[in-house]
Amino acid sequence: MIHPTAIIESGAVVDPTVSIGAYSIIGAKVEIGAGVKIGPHVVIEGNTSIGPNTEICQFASIGAPPQDLSYRGEDTRVEIGQGCLIREYVTIHRGTIRGRGSTKIGPDCYLMAYCHVAHDCVLGEGVIMANSAHLGGHIEIGKKAILGGIVAVHQFVRVGEYALVGGVSGVAKDVPPYTLASGPRIHLYGLNEVGLRRNGFSSQTIRTLKRAFKIALRSSLSIHEAVEKIRQEMTDTPEALIFADFLATSKRGPARVSLSRHTFRMA
Repeated sequence: MIHPTAIIESGAVVDPTVSIGAYSIIGAKVEIGAGVKIGPHVVIEGNTSIGPNTEICQFASIGAPPQDLSYRGEDTRVEIGQGCLIREYVTIHRGTIRGRGSTKIGPDCYLMAYCHVAHDCVLGEGVIMANSAHLGGHIEIGKKAILGGIVAVHQFVRVGEYALVGGVSGVAKDVPPYTLASGPRIHLYGLNEVGLRRNGFSSQTIRTLKRAFKIALRSSLSIHEAVEKIRQEMTDTPEALIFADFLATSKRGPARVSLSRHTFRMA
């Protein structure tokens, strides 16, 4: 199951059930779990762990040093969870000492061709990044969030769980959980209702989240006032509290709400 032209350096821990394609290189500090499939011409280096049943397609580069001028060769990490699909030419860089020390990809993530995940990023479970989506350093992407094609996310930005960012978007502000966002200068368009329904959210929960969105982002209240109002009035809806907590802890501030009446567009 390992092609004779593949190079596995001494010290690498590779489960016997792993398959490795032609001309791929596995570094000495790499750990690869059961059932992983690695295509041809893949490079996995540094202190990197790959969870079981993940598939990494040809020409991907995992665990390379971070593109950070402060990096001095420290032994930082990349951690990839189980069941991920990493397509052609994806690049994932390891963390930095001044950051988290590791870059983490949660289980069941799908990174399409040409995506880039920079140092110290954290992706939650089931995140989808469409072709050529790019993350700067220190970014957090919440559970089941989706980034459309050719999305660029600025350093230190957070995208909340179950959020959807439309294609060809520049994301320099935080995108709250459960919302739709798009545009060269990112704007919010409301809730990701289709995504929420597909993931089993009840109609009552969606109605409550709509009200929370309106209170926080379409009223005259300050963010602090809106957060307190949501916390007081929606204690029976955990998702509304997650929404409020995200806003309360946002350092870059949430994206602005679009005033346009045009329908949200997913490029």
